[in-house]
Amino acid sequence: MTLTVYLAGPEVFLPDGAAVIEAKRRILEENGFAPADPPSDLGPVGGGTPTERGMEISRRNEELIAAADVCLANLTPFRGLSADVGTVYELGLAAGWGKHVAAYTNDPRQYLDRVAELEGRRRPLRRVEGKVWDSEGMMVEDHGLRDNLMLEGGLALRESVMVVAPTRVEDPARDLEIYTQAVRRLARQLL
Repeated sequence: MTLTVYLAGPEVFLPDGAAVIEAKRRILEENGFAPADPPSDLGPVGGGTPTERGMEISRRNEELIAAADVCLANLTPFRGLSADVGTVYELGLAAGWGKHVAAYTNDPRQYLDRVAELEGRRRPLRRVEGKVWDSEGMMVEDHGLRDNLMLEGGLALRESVMVVAPTRVEDPARDLEIYTQAVRRLARQLL
């Protein structure tokens, strides 16, 4: 039996997103997996209002996750300090449904370091009584992780594959090296 993998990630927002996703699908197939159908965001959705089209994309993508055996998530920061929120939702949904989950990131920096870099433009982070605070008076997670503790913690609790780039890559949205490593490790774990 061939396991089906749903690819969760913000690649659909790239101008060449279909080509990037197709390259990732080929890598899955080369490693013995069957890629789930491409995300609904890439194809025609039909008429209706923008909200109705958005709801249809959401419904279709949840169906794809439900039908897949594995959810492999791209947790590279997107439009900010953290992973794409839609990707995080899909990863959590898959985990909640008992699917096998795995992830990778092309950004090796710890979350705290990314916050410090952003905050440094305004005011340095403050450390008070062992806790780190930002310029708005909000505590910043300081757990040595690359994103919110629930992401890496949820993966670790499930003994899931999590592959992290050793250094920042030039084009994190399109670089396939760490993704390929994640697929190979997933194949060793599941196949």
